[in-house]
Amino acid sequence: MALHIRDERAATLARRLAKRRGTTVTRAVVEALEGALAREERPLAERLAEIADELKRLGHPERGRPVTKQEIDELWGNE
Repeated sequence: MALHIRDERAATLARRLAKRRGTTVTRAVVEALEGALAREERPLAERLAEIADELKRLGHPERGRPVTKQEIDELWGNE
């Protein structure tokens, strides 16, 4: 079955994704659609909890330190 993308923006995005992933446009579209459906099947809170757990697992609390006001200001461009 053929899927014709007639919207230029959609076609451009599909080509960009395919190029970035080193795959075909068809494969890029299929993976993007599968990913979108998978994200919608799980509640946001569940996905965020999973990300938080992964960050805790990967983190090194002993290397952490409080961030100074000056560092925060620099991040916001308030030097």
